[in-house]
Amino acid sequence: MHIIYTMSEQTISARIELSPLSNRILAVIKAKYGLVDKSQAINKFVELYGSEIIEKEANEEYVKKFLEITNKHLAKYRNKKMSLKELDKLCEA
Repeated sequence: MHIIYTMSEQTISARIELSPLSNRILAVIKAKYGLVDKSQAINKFVELYGSEIIEKEANEEYVKKFLEITNKHLAKYRNKKMSLKELDKLCEA
């Protein structure tokens, strides 16, 4: 595959060579979602299946909520340790 990158604003232009199967898949995605071109089809494909490869970045609101929950838990329980007996009892329930 030949890829030539050029940066413009927040998008990347790439010249790519597709296999016949890849071309057919992009054509189906383009038709299914009413997209204008294969560039949009590639972006849609990445949107649909990219999260299987990499995780999305956590937004600031999510991080704040996570820290708030963690701080509440630590305030209530501190660094309380659980014995194996307590853990077994908890897991049986």
